[in-house]
Amino acid sequence: MWTPPGSACSIQIGSGLTHAPPGSTRATLLAVTDIEAAHRELTERGVRVGDIRHKSPVDSWHGEWAPGPDPEHRDYASLADFADPDGNTWVLQEIGFRHPQGAADAQPFP
Repeated sequence: MWTPPGSACSIQIGSGLTHAPPGSTRATLLAVTDIEAAHRELTERGVRVGDIRHKSPVDSWHGEWAPGPDPEHRDYASLADFADPDGNTWVLQEIGFRHPQGAADAQPFP
């Protein structure tokens, strides 16, 4: 089990933890404060992460997606997806963005 620093939520990954069939969990959200850093970290660890995209317009869910993070880093606007080895899907979602100089001690993943 892993609990991100400063979080009240833990993630547990392993074999035999549930009776759910592998690959049956879809779109579990992982909130990150810097989606570009989280994307980079996962990619460097060999995870295939989809491109970062943002809602455009962000004020309505009737629009489309635009490439890259939301230019204003608004909460809930920027997303990227990946799958674990069992085929479960995960969604990175940027919430509470902090500029890199203010987040030097914060890491998206240990």
